Amino acid sequence: MSTVAAISTGMSPGGIGIVRISGENAVEIAEKVFVSKNGKLLKDLRGYSALLGSVKGEDGSFLDEVIALVFKAPRSYTGEDVVELSCHGGLFVTRQVLRSVLLAGALPAPAGEFTKRAFLNGKMDLASAESVMNIISSHSEQEAKAAYNTLEGALSKKLAEINSVLVSASASLAAWVDYPDDEIEELTSGELVKNLYSVKTDLESLISRFDSGKAVIGGVRTAIVGKPNVGKSTLMNLLLGEDRSIVTSVEGTTRDIVEETAVIGSATLRLADTAGLRSSDDEVEKIGVDRAKKWLESADFVLAVFDASRPITQEDEEIISLVKNKKSVAIFNKCDLEKKATEDTIIQNFSQVVEISAKNPDDRQKLCSVIEKTLETADFDPSVASLINARQRSCCESALNDIKQAITDLENGVTLDAVNVTVDSAIDELLVLTGEKASDAVINEIFSRFCVGK
Repeated sequence: MSTVAAISTGMSPGGIGIVRISGENAVEIAEKVFVSKNGKLLKDLRGYSALLGSVKGEDGSFLDEVIALVFKAPRSYTGEDVVELSCHGGLFVTRQVLRSVLLAGALPAPAGEFTKRAFLNGKMDLASAESVMNIISSHSEQEAKAAYNTLEGALSKKLAEINSVLVSASASLAAWVDYPDDEIEELTSGELVKNLYSVKTDLESLISRFDSGKAVIGGVRTAIVGKPNVGKSTLMNLLLGEDRSIVTSVEGTTRDIVEETAVIGSATLRLADTAGLRSSDDEVEKIGVDRAKKWLESADFVLAVFDASRPITQEDEEIISLVKNKKSVAIFNKCDLEKKATEDTIIQNFSQVVEISAKNPDDRQKLCSVIEKTLETADFDPSVASLINARQRSCCESALNDIKQAITDLENGVTLDAVNVTVDSAIDELLVLTGEKASDAVINEIFSRFCVGK
């Protein structure tokens, strides 16, 4: 592989800026720009060793005092030779250090390149690699713990246990195919069916925890919807604990989508305060309503807000129709006023209903408890293996479908060579999940979502 470099710290002023170089020629390239204070050379260092010195710019003048830290393959993050140049954390200085490294022969690292190389060099599997960005973007203690446990292999270990059972079953089936007249213990004793049912249970358990795991790890895409002036913006401010959305008594104040992140217990909500859903002749408001509907379509979770101080209207009923197939909570807002809305229509269409006044900070905990109950995150255990994205869930669902088919075929007397094909298909799906059989296109797509420098 080529030797690449990128800035591996945040693109904002800070105490330190790090330029990471990784590849076969990492030390050689670093030597071209780095001069140590004591005259020692980077190539003479053992791994996990550092030198204090300075970095030269393209004109030969010194840019900054830096510390050069050397990691030798395979004991580095990427599994390759790595040099990290730590300079003072000004953006201009850090970029100039990177420029010097690139002029010395390194190529710019694409997004996620360092973690991709770690995966390709066997430092981690694909499931663990995907957790890296979740750690970087975590907003809560539970999210960080769950992402870390995935990085450390909690999911991978569980999948290895499942695949071990399947590989054993496949080996027994293959043995029967090759030697049909011999007695194969796992087949004659019924252990095969028992083991497949065990795998089925394990996969169903993983899939059942996906929604709650996603709400904790990575966050759940949440739309706040309702007709104009029901208190959506006030509700968003209540959940955030700050005044983020503009609140007025004028209908249609929110014209565009306001997005923020709120931590609700163990759950992370990617909130969107949307324009009030109603028909309008105002061109600007119509655009806002259309955007709100599109956001609602892609949302995983909905907070549907209704005004308790007004009767339920046709607009409310249309909103109920829009969210009926979504995981959602119905919120009767403005309960500090005289109640005029009838609850029957709402109760019939929502499994969770809560009455609050979004102006009252004391009602936040009541609402948060209902949200956690709906998302099933109140008792979330970050140490238990969890699927953290749709790709992983899809692989598990495909494997589960194969196992169900294999069980049905066995119980219906289908030939064992056909069952073997189905079991092998399930094994392949789980190997795609961990990256052992993932295509280059899948791998490239995953790491393209990473930030540059990681």
